[in-house]
Amino acid sequence: MRTKPVRESIMRTAARLFYQNGYSNTGINQIVEEAGVAKSSLYHNFRSKEDLLIAYLEETGTETLGLLKQAADGYHTPKDKILAVFDYLKTIMLNNDFYGCHFLNMVYEMPQSAIRVREQVEKQKDSVRELFWEILKPIDKELLADEIYILFEGALISNKVHDDPWPVISARKVAEKII
Repeated sequence: MRTKPVRESIMRTAARLFYQNGYSNTGINQIVEEAGVAKSSLYHNFRSKEDLLIAYLEETGTETLGLLKQAADGYHTPKDKILAVFDYLKTIMLNNDFYGCHFLNMVYEMPQSAIRVREQVEKQKDSVRELFWEILKPIDKELLADEIYILFEGALISNKVHDDPWPVISARKVAEKII
């Protein structure tokens, strides 16, 4: 019974620190201290820091996909659904606590040999591609899903570089033209 709140506290703290500071700049001792748990509790719930990162990526992936679907579900036409996803992206980019894409941030930090992390990031990114495919299928334009996905990812990357929403605004305009 007590394990669940401890695990949740560890996850919440690690998620915040990984997102704000990065994986490499976040230490186990910092997570333990800020979560207010014993180090043994952390290792009871997660075998390693990488296992904690994987859990963070899984949880954040599920949450992110849900929010993208929710943005799209408010509209009826596939075109409007796709544009709503870009509008949602712009909205979160304007938020003061937006530090870039959770998944791209982690994959940038990790060496090629971090297979489990890279696979988890790829799984999440594929789910976004699949969302675009599902949205476009009713109008027989599902083959545009990869192009829309590239626009989406490019907007995320360019926002990180420029710290400005113009890349998502431009990507949305291109998406609107090609659908």
